[in-house]
Amino acid sequence: MKKTILFWLRRDLRLSDNTALAEASRTGAKVLPVFVFDPNDPVDPFDGNGHRLRFKLKALRQMAEQLAKAGKAITVTVGDPAKAIPELAKEHQAQAVFANRRYEPDSVAQDEEVKKQLEQAGVSFQTHKDAVIFEGKEIVNGQGEPYKVFTPFSKMWNASLDEDQLDGQARTASLGALLDGPVTFPDNRALPFDTEPFMLPAIRREKKLLANYADTRDFPATDGTTRWSEHLRHGTLSPREAFRMAKETNAKLWTELIWREFYFMVMDRFPHSMENSFKTQYDNIRWDNDEALFKAWTEGKTGFPIVDAGMRELNNTGYMHNRLRMVTASFLTKSLLIDWRWGEAYFAEKLADYEPASNVGGWQWAAGTGTDAQPYFRIFNPDSQAKRWDPDGEYINKWVPELNSLDYPQPIIDYKASRQRALDRYKQALNP
Repeated sequence: MKKTILFWLRRDLRLSDNTALAEASRTGAKVLPVFVFDPNDPVDPFDGNGHRLRFKLKALRQMAEQLAKAGKAITVTVGDPAKAIPELAKEHQAQAVFANRRYEPDSVAQDEEVKKQLEQAGVSFQTHKDAVIFEGKEIVNGQGEPYKVFTPFSKMWNASLDEDQLDGQARTASLGALLDGPVTFPDNRALPFDTEPFMLPAIRREKKLLANYADTRDFPATDGTTRWSEHLRHGTLSPREAFRMAKETNAKLWTELIWREFYFMVMDRFPHSMENSFKTQYDNIRWDNDEALFKAWTEGKTGFPIVDAGMRELNNTGYMHNRLRMVTASFLTKSLLIDWRWGEAYFAEKLADYEPASNVGGWQWAAGTGTDAQPYFRIFNPDSQAKRWDPDGEYINKWVPELNSLDYPQPIIDYKASRQRALDRYKQALNP
């Protein structure tokens, strides 16, 4: 009987340019792709973001359609992976389970538990690098230490890159290596979220748009970004393909993708920063944490149009333009003096493209508490940001149509006074 290997899909929902799948296929065994919807997933629990759960389901259905046409099997189930994966391995008499590595601390802990359960059953668990080009320990300075600033990190990242590391063809398995058999999906009643069909955003963007990325990416009213974030987050787009497209079109886009790698490195090498200030002296900030102000911020009712537009876009679509992520985060942390962790948790709940490493990194950047962060005395002025990046008010008018009516709220703070208050509070934290 030919050997069988389970390929455990997680954040890599694609058949091509998939390292663990390709490595499994090279063993000569028959490979069965499996996916486990975990109700208590450390990042995507069933009571979490419906956008993310539906994206996964749609991506898996598209993959299943492709496999079914070739007569190949895939198993999608619901349960605790620490139980479900060993059970599937036993059912299919698998000798090994292959997967691509995850890096979030809670996900790493879950993988350790799965590995323990598998090894007790005599099944090996092999993980491979796929979600990033370089892992946390691969890009270090001359003393072998991780970088704490982006620019030298990016220079070393570029200097270390070999063309083979962006080769997707070498990481693509033949469908012939996959196990013949049925497509198995859970009953919709086992998935307590909306399972109605919806369209995944397009991966391929016109080269002209990508070529103009540096000039268009900060204007929220225009279609000037890649919209790749959901695909990178769920793995329907490999980082190698993203870098290849960036190389063909725009240097700024290439740099932004390295920022993603930087934040993954920070999460891996400085895990304390996922819950506390990267720069520990900023743990001394005395936050006001006014719940009424926080509620107004979450609802897009602050009286600052650009802030409210961003929050309403997020609440209604699960997406927020990156310029608005910076503006709304600066406003919450520095204008309202609310702990960045409150905002990070809210974005984690709402964002369809929520990536823990990048989300925490972005919030700490805005709050001035993180690696390579904007200095604490740099505080975005919402009015100035609106005039610069939405000069015709097109974006604001879309999301705040009542702006010129009596229904629109008055500003919940005095911006000038709040700016001085933030400066004083940060100085106190740095000079206790």
